[in-house]
Amino acid sequence: MQEKQNNTSLVWFTNDLRVHDNDVLNQAILENNHIIAAYCFDPRQFKIDEFGFKKTEKFRAQFLIETIQNLKANLKKINIELFVFVELPEKCIPKLITKHKINTIYLQNQWTYEEQIVFKNLKKVLSKSLYYKTYYNQFLYHPDNINMAISNIPKVFTDFRKHVEKHSIVKNINLNNNIKAIENIDNSTKIPTLQDLGFKDFKTHLNTAFPFKGGEDEALKRLKYYFFETKKLGFYKKTRNGLIGTDFSSKFSPWLANGSVSAKTIYWEVKQFEKEHFKNQSTYWLIFELIWRDYFKYISLKHGNTIFKIGGILNKIYDWNYDKSLIQNWINGETKSQFVNANMIELKKTGWMSNRGRQNVASFFAKDLKLDWRIGAAYFESLLIDYDVHSNYGNWMYVSGVGNDPRDRKFNVALQAERYDANGKFQNLWLQETLF
Repeated sequence: MQEKQNNTSLVWFTNDLRVHDNDVLNQAILENNHIIAAYCFDPRQFKIDEFGFKKTEKFRAQFLIETIQNLKANLKKINIELFVFVELPEKCIPKLITKHKINTIYLQNQWTYEEQIVFKNLKKVLSKSLYYKTYYNQFLYHPDNINMAISNIPKVFTDFRKHVEKHSIVKNINLNNNIKAIENIDNSTKIPTLQDLGFKDFKTHLNTAFPFKGGEDEALKRLKYYFFETKKLGFYKKTRNGLIGTDFSSKFSPWLANGSVSAKTIYWEVKQFEKEHFKNQSTYWLIFELIWRDYFKYISLKHGNTIFKIGGILNKIYDWNYDKSLIQNWINGETKSQFVNANMIELKKTGWMSNRGRQNVASFFAKDLKLDWRIGAAYFESLLIDYDVHSNYGNWMYVSGVGNDPRDRKFNVALQAERYDANGKFQNLWLQETLF
């Protein structure tokens, strides 16, 4: 067994905001007697982006605040103090390192553009003698276990799925031990309020399909409810295209997106459910959706910044439109399609939209209105509680004809509305709303 270091090391949390099954935290605990942790509310994430949207709007901001509150409490239980800053990481992390004489930073491996820039900026201002220990902490199938080079990730999801199902394993989850408390530690940092981040307080909309709070405890509570208390997992494949209510789908995506729960935790709980109760198409289908999530992470790992370019990973050229009035009509739910409108109003009011809704409004934006798909993707990034960079840009490329859909399909939103909202209940629910 490795001998632990007596000095203090730092765990820098990004979007792996959990204690349970966290490879970064687990490794730090295995190797150190003393640990402190840090999380930075990066001010850049609350600024206006190039398309005119605030990168993080109030819905995800509130969910993130709740998540950090829960993370801080859960870390405290294992004697780790969480320092929270509303500051650029490259400003606040060096101060923390100097004050606590840190020589090793543990963090999640991230590979998308903005995250890479932050890490590079931080390394520039820190001592060259500092050690960085990075771990892939977001996957269901870890890159070491897929038996495939990243450069060989297939162009088509089905090929990827069949390969990992046949040749890969899902690692067991990690359980953390307590660590020695640091005596007399001074932590005057505070978790920000919505107002601190530039927002006004708001009430959760009564009709939202996602009325849940952020944090690991809430994620595990939801998992227990959806799987074992109600057994709704057993009907997931039949209900997952629903539009109204909390239980037509698992609703795990917001907690997965900021790392409050790991994909592996959900996977092994599905397996436990199958062992205790039954195995059917629905239990498989939830794992199937987790594999889709992994696939988009591998696509972004393979293609890098290409996922943010207008031609996407296919480098296809279309005659894109930039009509501001069309964009605004789509945002406000004032298009020719009532089904699209209802979904867009739901998003604006709640920060949530069903998977079925997302596919339709994105296809309508890119294929009917022929608007630059990156604008739609940026709007989703701003509003969605469950925004995940890989899934968001992967899905937008897919429906826009520049990604991983070999058939380049277009959704017929009128037929989709007939199929999934035949009685107009969903449309009536949101079209009666007055937009502010």
